[in-house]
Amino acid sequence: MRAMTRKAAEAAGDMLQGDAPDVQKDASDEAIGALIERFVESYRAERNSSENTLRAYRIDLGDYAAWAKRMGVGALHPTHRQLRRYLSQLEQAQYTRSTVNRRLSALRTFFQWLNVEGIVDVDPASALSGPKQPQRLPRHIRPEDMVKLLSVYTKRLDEEGRDLRTPSEMRNQAILEFLYACGARISEASGLELTAVDFEAGQCKVLGKGGKERIVPLHDLALASMRTYALLGRPQLVQGKDCPYFFVSTRGNQMGTDAMRKMFKQALSAAGLPATITPHDMRHTFATDVLAGGADLRSVQEMLGHASLSTTQLYTHTTPERLGAEHRRAHPRG
Repeated sequence: MRAMTRKAAEAAGDMLQGDAPDVQKDASDEAIGALIERFVESYRAERNSSENTLRAYRIDLGDYAAWAKRMGVGALHPTHRQLRRYLSQLEQAQYTRSTVNRRLSALRTFFQWLNVEGIVDVDPASALSGPKQPQRLPRHIRPEDMVKLLSVYTKRLDEEGRDLRTPSEMRNQAILEFLYACGARISEASGLELTAVDFEAGQCKVLGKGGKERIVPLHDLALASMRTYALLGRPQLVQGKDCPYFFVSTRGNQMGTDAMRKMFKQALSAAGLPATITPHDMRHTFATDVLAGGADLRSVQEMLGHASLSTTQLYTHTTPERLGAEHRRAHPRG
């Protein structure tokens, strides 16, 4: 976003105070841009949202403002019909339903903020509805494929029992085991702090969406991989640096999500698995597997950090064969 001129900044400040209706009607590109930036910063402070979410809101609202300018629509004072036309044109341009709904979410939140701040008197986005999303079942990684993936960086010993893996390979194995062990998001793995892992209790503290903390248990295999990395691999990577994060890069800094995704793609290739599998599929697979193993839905909801139980219920899908077996096992006349 371009740097604001002093005049644009003053105009945006007046609009935030709600005492400049004439400026609202004649808002410049820079004044609107300034408002978008103030909204994003406000959203950051209130929701503790991820940088990805904030970047998406900034881009989506900027695109909306550009559309409004092209169409001669007042970006801060559109009618409900004009906003409907904007969404309709997105669909005609063959944007995906998820993209259209994301932009709708940005508009709703933005106009709600404008209304609360007294910058606008009417919220034209409150009654908008987006295209219905087809409900897609989460993708489950087959057990045999999971074994292949988790074997890529597994321990390799020499004749004297010493681990031949590099520090990075120890770390990679620990990341993969961690993702599958607790259904963590890739962002949560990147943000995992060293002090958050409790090897004695067999659990760790994860910082999820919106800054919400949750305690997740870890099974013995994951703990073993993470302990090996923590004791042997991580010290060689940090080289004395004071880094608070558990998973670190080859330079001893926090290992970012992009680097983790790149590592994951390399592991898929080495395992001979499709490149379409994602780290998030590990989360889906964890949820499906623990539910199939007998875990109750509420417990899985807590482990995944879902705000709504309906989100967790997506993982209750099953195959007809398993459904038949469960019916025979559970029914009194089975």
